[in-house]
Amino acid sequence: MSPVLPTLASEPAEAGGSQAVKAQLRLREMILAGDLPGGSRIAELAIVERLGVSRTPIRAALMRLEQEGLLEALPNGGYAVKTFSERDVSEAIELRGTIEGLSARLAAERGAAPLLLGEANACLAQIDALLAEPALSDDDFSRYVALNEKFHALLGEMSGSAVIARELERVAGLPFASVSGFVVVQANSPKARDMFIVAQHQHRQVLDAIEHREGSRAEALMREHSRIAQQNMRAAVHGPYLHQVPGVRLIRKRS
Repeated sequence: MSPVLPTLASEPAEAGGSQAVKAQLRLREMILAGDLPGGSRIAELAIVERLGVSRTPIRAALMRLEQEGLLEALPNGGYAVKTFSERDVSEAIELRGTIEGLSARLAAERGAAPLLLGEANACLAQIDALLAEPALSDDDFSRYVALNEKFHALLGEMSGSAVIARELERVAGLPFASVSGFVVVQANSPKARDMFIVAQHQHRQVLDAIEHREGSRAEALMREHSRIAQQNMRAAVHGPYLHQVPGVRLIRKRS
């Protein structure tokens, strides 16, 4: 049975835009949790009744989720929950790796700000401390995810390019393409810590390349780094972790 979601009508009256954002967040949760299965048509009236808001913010939320790529517009009107092939997801991850690689190369060639380099080194030192433990607790794993996301965000800032920053934000918003999109697959894997150590070594090498102004090396390392996400995606789709990764049921397995 799906969990009962609190209605937005029970909250203080707010601007329509705020209601649309909240409806968008609730609908995204429902899609990724499987409450709205892949391929199913969205019944607008049912969503209105379930969330307890008017049609206007629901329609705005549906439009935004289509822009995010989680919904697709139907020819005769309305929306359906989108599904994705493994190739779709693989290409989204590859695109993120390509843009992150370009960002790392520009950071190396232009010279990254010392403050950002210091923050990145401090972030990696915190990850080192986590990985010094023989095993990761649930809290340690959550901490790793947060630090991993912070490090990637700092790398994105180092290029000093507003264009690159916008593209990184856009590609990270594609379904399953964020830096932690499939990291959860590693949580209960016997080889989780080993994989994190490999990823951390790559983090160190990328930062070293940026600090030594080695643009081509930084770009190649960042492209290689995205292969870990590809491995995790395949493990999520074909392994025993379907219930752990939000939205993974939206990915169609290769026949």
